[in-house]
Amino acid sequence: MGKRDDLIAKYADDLKNKCGMTPDMDLLKKVTIGCGPSIYDADASTVAASQESELDTVKKNFLIKKLGLKDGPELGEGLNAVIETYGKSERNKYRAVVYYMLVKHFGKEAVYG
Repeated sequence: MGKRDDLIAKYADDLKNKCGMTPDMDLLKKVTIGCGPSIYDADASTVAASQESELDTVKKNFLIKKLGLKDGPELGEGLNAVIETYGKSERNKYRAVVYYMLVKHFGKEAVYG
């Protein structure tokens, strides 16, 4: 298995054990590939959920640009729900896992179809 496959397995484990979800492996793989090289960088591979600027970046670059959602309070609510599910105290919130849960939360799986 390659490095990306190892990471996808780690993300699937987080979804199962930390978020209580059974991951759709095909979708998880597509979301992970969509994250690009950031998954290999220690800093960029995680989401700093306590930093407002980081959450704004996720909102602008992922929810609005990538998923095509309209800006509004529901974006922040969805983001907060995902962070809550992952666990606020969880130190490493992997970007691919957060993005996967956001795709599921907003029902935007078709973006990765």
